[in-house]
Amino acid sequence: MEKDLKYGVLLDLYGGLLTEKQVLALDYYYNSDYSLAEIAELMDITRQGVRDFIKRGETVLNDAEARLGLYVRFAGLESIRRWAEEILELGGGNEINVLAERIIKETDNIRNGER
Repeated sequence: MEKDLKYGVLLDLYGGLLTEKQVLALDYYYNSDYSLAEIAELMDITRQGVRDFIKRGETVLNDAEARLGLYVRFAGLESIRRWAEEILELGGGNEINVLAERIIKETDNIRNGER
């Protein structure tokens, strides 16, 4: 199993759809970078049990993302924010800078659930 950082974000977005053990196994694996053996010891189960929790959890996360697309939207929002920051760094003039700052503020509001 090759680790994919995307699952750390998907876990934050859709973790409520998982069982407690799936969340724990995925968190240890993707966010804490533990091996299957380390997780098995922490959870007092077999390595195969850990692998099953991770695989089932990944399936639920992938299905939720396929239906809702929050990860894709979040990634797009981050791209827009980075482009606005680049505009500010280039110093495109007062009006352009004001618009870029508004874009950054709006993307922050959306990211923080204020929109």
